Amino acid sequence: MRKIRFLIKMGIFFFCAFLIVMTGLYTYAYFSPKLELTSIGQMYIYDKNNTLVYQGSGASEWVNLQDISSYLKDAVISVEDKNFYKHQGFDYLRILKAGITNIKNKGIVQGASTISQQYIKNMYLDFDQTWKRKIEEAFLTLELEVHYDKDAILEGYLNTINFGAGNYGIENASKYYFNKNASDLSLEEAIMLAGIPKNPSKYNPVNHYDDCIDRAKIVAKAMLNNKIIDEETYNQLFQEKIEIYGKREANNLQMLMYYQDAVLKELKTLKGIPTSLLESGSLKIYTALDMSAQEKLETEILEKVLDENLQVASVLIEPETGAVRALTGGMDYAESQFNRAIQAKRQVGSTMKPFLYYAALENGMTSSSTFVSEPTNFVFSSDKVYSPSNYNDIYANQNITMAAALAYSDNIYAVKTHLFLGEETLVKTAEKAGITEELIANPSLALGTSELSMLNFAHGYTTLASGGYLTDNYFIEKVEDLKGNILYEHKNQKKMVLNSNYVYILNEMLSNTSNSKFQSYTSPTALSIANKMSRKYALKTGTTKTDYWTIGYNKDALLMIWLGFDDARDITDKASTWAKNIWVNTMENYLQDKPSNWYETPPNIIGVLEDPVTGNPVTNGKASVFYYVKGSEGNRLSTDLQEE
Repeated sequence: MRKIRFLIKMGIFFFCAFLIVMTGLYTYAYFSPKLELTSIGQMYIYDKNNTLVYQGSGASEWVNLQDISSYLKDAVISVEDKNFYKHQGFDYLRILKAGITNIKNKGIVQGASTISQQYIKNMYLDFDQTWKRKIEEAFLTLELEVHYDKDAILEGYLNTINFGAGNYGIENASKYYFNKNASDLSLEEAIMLAGIPKNPSKYNPVNHYDDCIDRAKIVAKAMLNNKIIDEETYNQLFQEKIEIYGKREANNLQMLMYYQDAVLKELKTLKGIPTSLLESGSLKIYTALDMSAQEKLETEILEKVLDENLQVASVLIEPETGAVRALTGGMDYAESQFNRAIQAKRQVGSTMKPFLYYAALENGMTSSSTFVSEPTNFVFSSDKVYSPSNYNDIYANQNITMAAALAYSDNIYAVKTHLFLGEETLVKTAEKAGITEELIANPSLALGTSELSMLNFAHGYTTLASGGYLTDNYFIEKVEDLKGNILYEHKNQKKMVLNSNYVYILNEMLSNTSNSKFQSYTSPTALSIANKMSRKYALKTGTTKTDYWTIGYNKDALLMIWLGFDDARDITDKASTWAKNIWVNTMENYLQDKPSNWYETPPNIIGVLEDPVTGNPVTNGKASVFYYVKGSEGNRLSTDLQEE
């Protein structure tokens, strides 16, 4: 009996303590500043012409609760928080039940967040699971509950929740999925939408209709259990397929959201923007986005890539400033939000070679320096052997020039050059150009075996395309608060990090990848698209078993294309044709209204007519211009590495 009385007293004590603590917390919340619901999550993103391209939940998209289908409201409350109108922000009984369930299953299998708590989470740009964030969310939930009635909270929640495919808010979702206002949703449509926020990617009916319906049936069961619908209505649901619209009235691009993701990622790194605005999203963001370029890039990708499982990432940059004008991170954002342009790391293949040959020029070699192109075994200490091969096992079996090696993407020449310079030389050169991710100094680095993210790799290429200047590749031009106060403005900064003479010679060599004068025992790697080029480009392709790259530029634009599978399976030769045609069609379209603009020849650079393959002086036939720093034109460095 004594133990029972003790337990009763302790229970009463803890209950009273709980009441006192909760009373204190609610009192504190009551006297805290009132949250402004209509500005929560209000974010505007503009392109380079200051045209609105994305709106998170601005006033024009915010719909009043009475203008939202009652079916939708009932469905959301039934599946997310059936006691929403009864609790004060926290459903303590539900929390207790979830805790017991999770303990029994030895893991988190059931949550207990209320609509009020979820609404608070939607105010933030991230969903960190730290204790600090959870405590902060709890206090904000109390503030929300004491300052607003339930209808206002539900209205705010439905206007900010993520419904997938870049749709935030019920009005956006209704128009995108069903081409109607939120007030006009049918029962089945409302149930489908109510199920999407559980997993916006998996339950998106455009790409995963069956999964969406499976989730919708769970929502419908909750409505039946809560006596919102009767048994007969429940049994009649989803007997026929529901028509999905899946389009936007404007900017109906299925890859545009990848650019937005990159914008939001950069936003978090900017200094001077108050944390409160970063968290609430109450901002106007003016970007470097060129919508016409983005649209053309996406159109080309969708038209050229015929394998539905293949993924494509791309980035279009203005070399002089580093402004990112367009970006895609996959074939369809609604299908996969994984942004391959900024998140994936892939082998870059032969597109690493321009940095190698810049290093070679800087260390005494010239465009006519030769090595023998033939099958070669490189033997190292401990009898380790490295045996690279050329594409399709095509070799000159004679000395070839650096210019020819670059035009043909000869692997033997590249490895010989790499070992001749020393493996660390390429690492240091790439770092100097702006590639900050780890590169492993080994014999195969010259063939691009290290894995890099596209955006960081593009940073290095932008340095080549700008004539040797290191710039900051960026997405955001300016950030303002909703009152128009400027919080951040990008300032162009560039620093000369590479020798402009050698960059010019390198860019001239890269233009030979589409030069028919280099047609010999094999073809230049981009000759197949030369007839589509209206101007001069520096261009390099790269192939591994799992990746295909096409990267090219001139003074006005740099475009980088990657194709591959997410599971890193082998890629087919068709990817080469697709990538090159996406590249040339997009570049030609982007530059069509601009004059042809190639790099000015530095005053101490001279050109000499020579044979493309051997580098011997010639005056006719297939002679090509080789460029040299004055005084180095006689330096051919034709000693082969094996002899050395």
